[in-house]
Amino acid sequence: MIKVEGHPHLFRDEKTGAIINCDDVGYDQYVKSVELRKNQRREISDMRKDIDEIKALLKIIVDGNNKT
Repeated sequence: MIKVEGHPHLFRDEKTGAIINCDDVGYDQYVKSVELRKNQRREISDMRKDIDEIKALLKIIVDGNNKT
């Protein structure tokens, strides 16, 4: 593989001419950030479900008090 000038983590494959990124630290950071976003979305979804359940229960309580 041939180093790409000015880019310490980039190499060119001699057979295919493809540029290959060998930055393991950068890749690991990317994977962690994807997992973090996934977890955040899951937490937000769980909170929305909890809020919907609380709203439904409050509505039952309010409707029950109005019937008396």
